[in-house]
Amino acid sequence: MTARPVLYSFRRCPYAMRARLAVLSSRTVCEIREVKLSAKPAELIDVSPKATVPVLVPSDGSVIDESLDIMRWALAANDPEHWLAGDDPALIAANDGPFKHHLDRYKYPNRHDSDPTEHRAACMALLEPIEARLAASDYLGGEAMGLADAAIMPFVRQFAETDRAWFDAQPILHTRQWLSNQLASARFEGAMVRLDPWRPGDAPVLFGTA
Repeated sequence: MTARPVLYSFRRCPYAMRARLAVLSSRTVCEIREVKLSAKPAELIDVSPKATVPVLVPSDGSVIDESLDIMRWALAANDPEHWLAGDDPALIAANDGPFKHHLDRYKYPNRHDSDPTEHRAACMALLEPIEARLAASDYLGGEAMGLADAAIMPFVRQFAETDRAWFDAQPILHTRQWLSNQLASARFEGAMVRLDPWRPGDAPVLFGTA
């Protein structure tokens, strides 16, 4: 029997979150290992010395340690919902670069010695093209959810949760509805399953659906 892929993950990490969403959409079944970031297992460090999550070890023993690569790997194998048609590398790059930069300095001002209101405003400006797209269609690539939606949503969620009352008062109705719909979905609920940190010798915990 071929070993199942192994996915090292951390529930609250937005990068790991989007990888799990794609795994679920692809109906890939893998062994999931929840990582305690303050006590990373040696097995994770052995396969990916940078030791950041997510990391996927496919059945062939290769290593994929970038979240977007994990998403595209899973969907290349099986894409029943046609998420790859909703890929948008430029929009995702704007999220992973400028938006994430300002998000970190808004959410963690003490860590970055930053002015949170300045970086919050920068995040809002970067949401303008997303709001414009969502004013025209339900999802970023059209009328069906795609890879870009799953890749970007966890970061917008993190932005919203930093000050939810403030976010809910902002004039980005379509973005707020898009986020709300995804957070209320069964898929998001499945992606956010709570797991105990993995330890060597634990029984495998399967994630995904065949």
